[in-house]
Amino acid sequence: MNSDNKLLSGNEAIARGAYEAGVKVATAYPGTPSTEILETIRQYKEVYCEWSVNEKVATEVAQGAAIGGARALTAMKHVGVNVAMDPLSTFSYTGVNAGFVVVSADEPGMHSSQNEQDNRYLAKFMLIPLLEPSDADEAKRMTIEAFEISERFDTPVMLRTTTRVSHSKGIVSLGQRAEQPARGFKHDPAKYVVIPVNARLRRAAVLSRLERLKEYSERSDFNVVEPGRGPFRKIGIVAAGIAYQYAKEVIPDASFFKVGLSNPLPVGRIAEFAKSVQVLIVVEELEPFMQEQLLSAGLKVIGKELFPRAGELSPDAVLAGLYRGVESGLIDLSSDKINVADFSAPDVRFTPKKAFTVPRPPTLCPGCPHRGIFYVLKKYKPIAMGDIGCYTLGVLPPLSLMDSCICMGASVTNAMGVGKALQWTESSEPVVGIIGDSTFVHSGITGLVNIVYNKSNVTIFILDNGTTAMTGGQQHPATGRTIRDEPTSQLVLERLCEAIGVNRVRVVDPYDLDAVDKVISEELPADEPSVIIARRECVLDRLRKGPPVIPYIVNEQACVGCRKCLELGCPAIITVTAPSKSGGEQTKARIDQFLCTGCSICAQVCPVGAITVKKEAQ
Repeated sequence: MNSDNKLLSGNEAIARGAYEAGVKVATAYPGTPSTEILETIRQYKEVYCEWSVNEKVATEVAQGAAIGGARALTAMKHVGVNVAMDPLSTFSYTGVNAGFVVVSADEPGMHSSQNEQDNRYLAKFMLIPLLEPSDADEAKRMTIEAFEISERFDTPVMLRTTTRVSHSKGIVSLGQRAEQPARGFKHDPAKYVVIPVNARLRRAAVLSRLERLKEYSERSDFNVVEPGRGPFRKIGIVAAGIAYQYAKEVIPDASFFKVGLSNPLPVGRIAEFAKSVQVLIVVEELEPFMQEQLLSAGLKVIGKELFPRAGELSPDAVLAGLYRGVESGLIDLSSDKINVADFSAPDVRFTPKKAFTVPRPPTLCPGCPHRGIFYVLKKYKPIAMGDIGCYTLGVLPPLSLMDSCICMGASVTNAMGVGKALQWTESSEPVVGIIGDSTFVHSGITGLVNIVYNKSNVTIFILDNGTTAMTGGQQHPATGRTIRDEPTSQLVLERLCEAIGVNRVRVVDPYDLDAVDKVISEELPADEPSVIIARRECVLDRLRKGPPVIPYIVNEQACVGCRKCLELGCPAIITVTAPSKSGGEQTKARIDQFLCTGCSICAQVCPVGAITVKKEAQ
């Protein structure tokens, strides 16, 4: 491999592109599939980087840096853009000064997200340029180009990736950092102070800018025609991002219009391309973003008639869609220009693949401190409004304790709303909100202020494991460490809650089930707001730091097969068939010594004392 080339993921390539583009400020809130962008940028000492408390704050910090004259990047997953839309949509009006790029990492298939949304529409809504890389090297090059476009047209730019581009690796050509002189702050209230009289003028400027961007898109080098070969050249494929890669793999000899700058869409060039093919097909994940625009322009084009609007595409899904088109007659290959038999050649025939992998349902890790809270709280049969984080898995059996999960911070305010609604019913069910420490800092604080101010008496659980665990263990203000692991002022959650006006704040160790039970029994009946902070470090952090784990074991002679320990849902606890005292067989518990983290919760729930620490049992 050339020393100037390196194997990078799409996220790592974006970070490298930002570095080479001379970015001085980079911000983010961690969220899959975007997290590694900032985790990679932090290695570049020339760039100030931070984990911000949420995506709105991340955007506003980067926005301020751009207004102040320094190139800035902010990165987030697709639902994070929802949080950031308030400053983003207005930043489109004001313009940027220095270059500003927002990375939207979309997640078709919802591997770790609460919805799948197509953020191409948000770029169109905001009237800003949208770039879509199809591989890691393009991700780097497009990041650099995005800053050039931003400054040339005085606009924010969105760089949109999807999971497969973010996480797939490819050879990336490395360049040198191009230091950008700080432009400095320019006093320009007519541009940046969006009172109505100024905003009306800025609206006109944005629309004028859009026309210039349309002209630029029509000649952009990222929008490329790739002529086909043989009989397949009359099949025209319009695709961007990972969908382009899938289509290219399936039918490489087709003619392609590869879209890289997809907003504004280069409709004129695509219309010219359409004249050279017999059938025009748009291959795109999720929504018919490009197809709708081409149809509106009067082009005869098919797309979502063949390919699903839900979930990820794959080469198999693309090929299956093409076959559906042929079989249904939507793809008309009856002329002598293309022979259907050629299309059905063995080397491209669609053959469904058998899955040999065994699916593993998601579950809380062995020893996860959240498990103790769910186990004890369950017996009180509350209405439990949940949130985004590892603890969302408490909805699954056998814990089965979570009634909602809408968005970051919603547990707090949803719980308040349910509590208010129950005033008009005869229900006596306690109402609780369950939120993690990082999520609470992200967007739960304002909800708690609202609870206190408006006299709600719900109980809020803050499950404090000292990290942003779901995305891999990133820092946040309550950990007292920065993105570069430097010590900083630590936000103390109980003091914050007290300052907000919560009089009843309790801190409990979730591994101590009796203490948890006592605190819950005292707080649920309270006639005022209460907060229970369950504090115990993430078990993965504990395992990384040590000391070595001393696992628990089951004395199978003492085990009575009551299955009480199985109610914890711990993956380390399994069942085996063993001889019973009566001479028959009985199902008993066993603990996998490789999975056990020594949390002790199973020993606490065993009614006959059959579970003990391994060294004690020996």
